[in-house]
Amino acid sequence: MRYSEYNETIKKEIYDKYKYIAGVDEVGRGPLAGPVVTCAVIMKKDSCIEGVTDSKKLKRPKMLELKEKIEAEALAISYGFANNYLIDEINIKQATLFAMKMAVEGLAITPDILLIDAERIDTDIPQLNIVKGDLNEYAISCASILAKIKRDDIMINFDKIYPGYKFDTNVGYGTKAHYEGIDKFGITPIHRKSFLKKYLQESFL
Repeated sequence: MRYSEYNETIKKEIYDKYKYIAGVDEVGRGPLAGPVVTCAVIMKKDSCIEGVTDSKKLKRPKMLELKEKIEAEALAISYGFANNYLIDEINIKQATLFAMKMAVEGLAITPDILLIDAERIDTDIPQLNIVKGDLNEYAISCASILAKIKRDDIMINFDKIYPGYKFDTNVGYGTKAHYEGIDKFGITPIHRKSFLKKYLQESFL
């Protein structure tokens, strides 16, 4: 079931009916390098951490502060990953769904329902697919923040392994500094070649 509008009536019905509600979100569809990272989180039903919203609207210091609070009020947290090789093999959408399912299946508590940001995964667990869910549903916002911090940390570590691409600041997105790094040092083992086909073809003309 999918709703274009997630309103308070729908939300109340879900929270009244189900005990364990998991928010699921992904981070990292657009970058040229690194994995897509997903998170599934079951929050306490009375959890209401001030400032929680879509991770795209938050700076890292605030997200780190919120991450600690989310972890303290979460009943279960799990992450899923799809590396660049899988992304190149099955495409970014399918890799994202794979990683979302991994996160859900890794939860220590089996959810009664999944609230997913605009996607549908292959599972027998009931799910609600919410457009702009990372902005409109608290549990998904929590998952968004956790996934964002996890992926940023991965890319910051990759910057130490592959210096010259500014992965510590662009986290794999196609910034000027990133493209300059590709021009100077070439493609790394963590680059998504399927995202760079046009650029690579133009580079060798």
